Order: sequence, then C-alpha cells, then structure tokens
Amino acid sequence: MEFLADRLKVHLREQGVRHDLVAAVFAGGAEDDIVRLLSRVDALRAFLNTDDGANLLVAYRRASNIVRIEENNDNRRYEGEAEEALFAEIQEIELHRALSAARAGIGRALEGERFGEAMTILAALRAPVDAFFEHVKVNCPDADLRINRLKLLSHIRSALGRVADFSQIEG
Repeated sequence: MEFLADRLKVHLREQGVRHDLVAAVFAGGAEDDIVRLLSRVDALRAFLNTDDGANLLVAYRRASNIVRIEENNDNRRYEGEAEEALFAEIQEIELHRALSAARAGIGRALEGERFGEAMTILAALRAPVDAFFEHVKVNCPDADLRINRLKLLSHIRSALGRVADFSQIEG
C-alpha cells in the first residue's frame, strides 16, 4: 500500500495537484482507498480556493502557532475540553458551540464519504473563529481563562485535523 500511495502522490503531482494538498490528505495515514483519497484531495482543493477556505487556513495557522508557542513556553499540552463555566466573552461561547457542531457534522460527513459537505461545515467555522480572534485576548492575566482559551484554540486544530492535516498546507 505504501508503494501505491507513493506512486499516487507522484501521479497527482504530474497532473498538477499541489503536493501540499496531497500531503495534507495522506498525513492521516489510515486511508487505504484511492478513490476516497482523490475525492478528499479534490474537496480540499475546492475548499481552499474559496475565501472561507483561505481565511480559515490563516485562522488555523494562527490558532496552531499560539497553542504551539504556549505549549512550549509552559511545557504542557492544551488538550481536553474547554470549560463552559469559564467562558467570559460571547465569542468564546459561539466558537465552542460552532466547534462542537462542526466536530459532529464532520464526523457524519466523513463516515458517509461526503467530503464536500465536510468542507462546507468547516467553512461555517470562519465567522466564529474570526470573531474570537477579533474580540478575545487569549493570553490574559487570569490563568484559568488563558488555559481555557488555549484549549478552545486547540479544538480548532483538532476539528480541522479530522478532514486533513492543515499544517501540511502551504501558502
């Protein structure tokens, strides 16, 4: 299977498919159906060619960078559920709700091999993610709020990661 995957990657590159999109889809490693892989790459490419896709990629990078830097600084991981009782801003609540709905919807779409639908669900995250970054200070003085907000940002990574490894995507 590994040999076939490598050959498929070469073939897709020869067909003009961006190598980073192929890498993002292949990064999961568990996929063994070539038709599904091609469908996922096509859906990802179409999604990233939209304004929502391009902007969500920027937001993903911002969230990932913040979490990565703070995990390195604090020598700990920011995983697990964010505590709703600690949300101090409406944008935190809205993002949490959107991420919860997205995770469930993405799971159903991927199970049904409806990759375009999964991308549409991701597109719906753009507004709450943008609002969060515009109105919420992640590294606030209150340690509990800060940790909770970092967990919320970590959920952005994990939600998008169910579709593809967005860290592999360039540009």
